[in-house]
Amino acid sequence: MQTPSPQTWSQRFETALHPTVALFNASIGFDIQLIEYDLTGSQAHAKMLVKTGIISPDEGEQIVTGLDTIRQEYRRGEFTPGVEAEDVHFAVERRLTELIGAVGKKLHTARSRNDQVGTDVRLYLRAQIEAIQAQLRQYQATLLAIAETHVETLIPGYTHLQRAQPLSLAHHLLAYFDMAQRDWERLADVQKRVNISPLGCGALAGTTFPIDRQYSAELLGFAKVYGNSLDGVSDRDFAIEFACAASLIMVHLSRLSEEMILWASEEFSFVTLNDSCSTGSSIMPQKKNPDVPELVRGKTGRVFGHLQGLLVMMKGLPLAYNKDLQEDKEAIFDTVQTVSGCLGAMTILLAEGVNFQVPRLAQAVNEDYANATDVADYLATKGIPFREAYNLVGKVVKTSLAAGKLLRELTLEEWQAIHPAFEDDIYAAIAPQQVVSARNSYGGTGFDQVRQAIQRAHLALGDA
Repeated sequence: MQTPSPQTWSQRFETALHPTVALFNASIGFDIQLIEYDLTGSQAHAKMLVKTGIISPDEGEQIVTGLDTIRQEYRRGEFTPGVEAEDVHFAVERRLTELIGAVGKKLHTARSRNDQVGTDVRLYLRAQIEAIQAQLRQYQATLLAIAETHVETLIPGYTHLQRAQPLSLAHHLLAYFDMAQRDWERLADVQKRVNISPLGCGALAGTTFPIDRQYSAELLGFAKVYGNSLDGVSDRDFAIEFACAASLIMVHLSRLSEEMILWASEEFSFVTLNDSCSTGSSIMPQKKNPDVPELVRGKTGRVFGHLQGLLVMMKGLPLAYNKDLQEDKEAIFDTVQTVSGCLGAMTILLAEGVNFQVPRLAQAVNEDYANATDVADYLATKGIPFREAYNLVGKVVKTSLAAGKLLRELTLEEWQAIHPAFEDDIYAAIAPQQVVSARNSYGGTGFDQVRQAIQRAHLALGDA
């Protein structure tokens, strides 16, 4: 391992860090991911220093050009700082000074690493939120496309994982569309808190230089600046909010994953898995495993852990900046990577990896007592109070079970033996298609309502 050279903190320090401590202290191994944002933020800072007369236009031009050179070196794989650089900020400043000499040392005027890293993380997260929102839109569009082809395909609906009432498959899938819509909106709201500039807050108290924070914020596309320098350098609420929004995305993906896993089992057989999105067993050749939804379900806990870690990290920190805050980056980076990967994989699974078995679904909705509520509704339309009708239907189900029959298999005489209000139209009333179609209240599973929901979904995606 290379021994780090002494850092030029000040004359206060006489020796370098112990090599083990230097390695423990360094963040370059992961915060190099911020380099593009660090370069962009530094260029804006340099332009602000020129505007306010703190450095000359020539010095500003040299700095901006030097930072462009570093950007190109990094993209070509030629700039690969090691642990001796400690972090991305020192690595960039050191390389800049190598390129343009002493002028490079002026870049850090009126700036601390505390407000610098806060700016970098916000620029990074702002871009990642936009990318995840775009992925959510692709995921929603895929759900919507499947829903449009299955408006009148029926699927058993469950409560307590027990057969409850039949549903339009499209209605079921659109529930996940609506969850994703809330996820998209939550990220948009988090973005408001991300898009605030701490640049110019300094270490904690601002600066004596006549800087123009609004100008640097404008150059970087920030909506506003922090009004309190202590808060600006120590705030990580935005990171926690992002982790919370990301956790809810994972909750929703995990719920769909669980259903896909169940539906693909032999016991349900509601879907089959395509080879492109499943694997086999190393010992059982007949197996086809739902790896994508299982991994999504598993990775959900990982994102939850990052949220918990950020909350615990922040709960006891006094103002202002503390080294603990270095721990925010790996949590944020991994959360972004995990959510993005899961969204991408689930979108592919839906688009290419599963086939809904419509005949099996039709069979499923015809082999249970999920139409029992509709018998009660039928009696209620005949003037019988619902609670009385509910109790009568309990007798109907009991009679059916004793006879080994489904409700649709009871004779009219058997129906009328329970109550004379039953007539021939009971059979049409409890047919699965009618059961679903009749639930035409706003937001219900009735086919007309589902088609209206599809129209609203297109509006949400901006298709209309």
